Amino acid sequence: MSSIREVARRSGVSVATVSRVFNAPEVVSQRTRQLVLATAAEVGYLPNESARTLATKKSHMVGLVWDTDHRRPGWRHPFFQDILVALKSALSAHGLHLLMLAPDQTPGLDDRQRFLRAVQRHSVDGVVIIDNGSRDPAVLALVDAAVPCVALDLRFTGPTCTHITSDNAGGGRLAATHLIERGHRHLATITGPPPTLPAAERLAGFRDALTEAGLPLADDDVVAGDFYLDSGYAAMQRLLARDPRPTAVFAAGDEMAVGAMKAIHEAGLRIPADIAVVGFDDIEVAALIPPGLTTVTQDKTGFGTAAAEAVMTMLHGAATPPAPTTLPTTLVVRGST
Repeated sequence: MSSIREVARRSGVSVATVSRVFNAPEVVSQRTRQLVLATAAEVGYLPNESARTLATKKSHMVGLVWDTDHRRPGWRHPFFQDILVALKSALSAHGLHLLMLAPDQTPGLDDRQRFLRAVQRHSVDGVVIIDNGSRDPAVLALVDAAVPCVALDLRFTGPTCTHITSDNAGGGRLAATHLIERGHRHLATITGPPPTLPAAERLAGFRDALTEAGLPLADDDVVAGDFYLDSGYAAMQRLLARDPRPTAVFAAGDEMAVGAMKAIHEAGLRIPADIAVVGFDDIEVAALIPPGLTTVTQDKTGFGTAAAEAVMTMLHGAATPPAPTTLPTTLVVRGST
């Protein structure tokens, strides 16, 4: 195994600079950081994590609290996968590792302490929260504690907590406006689960655009899904049974939109000639499924990068957490409308 001195010699920098790349990468230029990391990889140098933790009094780990509601296969959702890749990449650039945290299951432990105990056991420096909207007491306890937290798609705030979300309402408005401009007057929507922030805001934006256009949105034209394919398929079947059926549908998630398109095809109908479909997320399959899904794009890389930057800001001793971030959404028009 090569030494830190070997990395310094080959990189043409000091031993202290190599040490800073691994222990305080934010104070080293990106060019130097990339050079040192590439050289370290080339010679097979790895810093001693135990010594590093003792020297800096930090674990250099960020915990991930991901409450997907285990009744749903949240771990495989492509939108979340893209965010995790971006988050891990951004943290790695700062010399931090990402650790998925499971709640402590010690018998008799107060429910509010389950994630706090996991944070303490693993000595993580900060936490990123992805939640299902249930406002789990164990998650809320993290927000109230002095643990640097960044919540994704949850409006959590606290003494050391901030949040990042997309312009969901604006995205819902974009979807409705596009369909109205295409001449549709009977619109329906498949929402996400009602407790979640994205579902509520996308529905609100969609509804507002219809109201401004003087178009009704009947109760039967709003069907709840859960952001996954099967729920979109089932919801679309319900909408197809309506008389008259809608001529356009906004699914508040691309997986639900794909499920809806499957139901439309099985009913012998054409997209978009008989029913137009708009999704939300712009996951990879949106551009691949015929005839191409018109969808509202979220900045998935931006989610991960913004979360990493917010964590880093708090870890560097900011007196207050960074202001909440709302990422823009845009409409990508394809063949389904």
